[in-house]
Amino acid sequence: MSAFEPASTVLHAVLDGEGRLLSADARFLEWNARAGGAIGEPLGSAPLARLVRLAARLRILISRQIVVADQRGDLVLWARAEPRDGGVALAITGVEERAAWIPTDESAREFVAADAEWMWETDAALRLTFLPAADLARYGLDAAALLGAPLTRLFTLDAGDDGALPILNGIALRSAFGDQPARLRDGGRPLRLSAAPRLDRHGQFAGYIGGARDATEEPVRPAAETLSGGFTGRLDRALRGSLDRIIANADSINAQADGPLAPDYVGYAADIAQAGRHLLGLVGDLADLEAVERPDFTIVPEVIDLADLARRAAGLLAVRAGEGGVRIDAPKPDEELRAQGEFGRVLQILVNLLSNALRYSPRGAMVWIRLEQLGEMAAVTVADQGKGIAMEDQARIFGKFERVDPQEAGGSGLGLYIARRLARAMGGDLSVDSAPGQGARFVLTLPLAS
Repeated sequence: MSAFEPASTVLHAVLDGEGRLLSADARFLEWNARAGGAIGEPLGSAPLARLVRLAARLRILISRQIVVADQRGDLVLWARAEPRDGGVALAITGVEERAAWIPTDESAREFVAADAEWMWETDAALRLTFLPAADLARYGLDAAALLGAPLTRLFTLDAGDDGALPILNGIALRSAFGDQPARLRDGGRPLRLSAAPRLDRHGQFAGYIGGARDATEEPVRPAAETLSGGFTGRLDRALRGSLDRIIANADSINAQADGPLAPDYVGYAADIAQAGRHLLGLVGDLADLEAVERPDFTIVPEVIDLADLARRAAGLLAVRAGEGGVRIDAPKPDEELRAQGEFGRVLQILVNLLSNALRYSPRGAMVWIRLEQLGEMAAVTVADQGKGIAMEDQARIFGKFERVDPQEAGGSGLGLYIARRLARAMGGDLSVDSAPGQGARFVLTLPLAS
């Protein structure tokens, strides 16, 4: 029997602010000693120690189910960590013993090995639990360093010829999958993955036994084809609702809508919301990328007022500009410049140009929006006082997934590529005039309204 049993028993422990054990029930002390812990030292169980540290840092009560290792298997338990007087009170209940998984279904391994050059395994959370050191060394990878990391730290997963990812169906149904296109995240070598589910003694999903084979000799599909078949549209529908909820909840926590919170916790919520918005923008960019690269992509032209659209774009970004201490000088209410274009797409381009200008503008700077007629074309210019763009980079920034400095925080590298494709589809163009230290001027041209 486990030192924690019976399951109805509540066990208690008290730890200091650094996570060192001060006192505990006898059975807790027995188990903690087997796990390598002792009075005056951090807990022997890493999951419990992380929970205690998190509660102490955030200064809030945290209660959750966790799994800890024991000599005879795994213990599934409910842990409650509550900060008190410079320390943490830990209560544990609902303990159930679960035998560690032992591979008994050799047919699953045979199914995978038949089509694999090397094997990999994961737990139920898709964290890597086994990798062949020698095989990964051929790719310059350290198998030991990857153990415990998510599967996607090793592999980048691609859509199949039908636009679907076989692994998603396998995960949803806890079933086997095969012929999953993938690439090594480090190095980009193309692979094909297959896997069969692992089951614990109760028949529950416990992870995957997987295999990989080299697909270097297979023809590489162009990026436009990789995103074809409505895949990004399905991705947009699948992720947008979830990301919206994540952002809304994180913003609510950041605003402390339900009462005051520890400053660190408020800051974490702001980071979550920002990351959610970045992912939401990336999903939108991928959907736009698929649209503009379709052979049948068309624009429905209409008469639009570029001055009105410029004012709308400035209004949408007014809060962000204010937070960054940047002023937007938009067209005056009586200005007008009529052109041929699609209302929503032109607004999308102007919002993208203004977003970039605000991102690279220092506090106290100005962003200008100017209108003019150039022969038979209408032009709107967005100019900033940022660090500027070197001549050798000015053509590259309009490429797909291209950014001047990939290390800088920012977008996906698709915005300007999509914006220029849209401008040219409307009979116009998008260009840049810049020099290092002199800011940047992006000029959108469209045919004048007749």
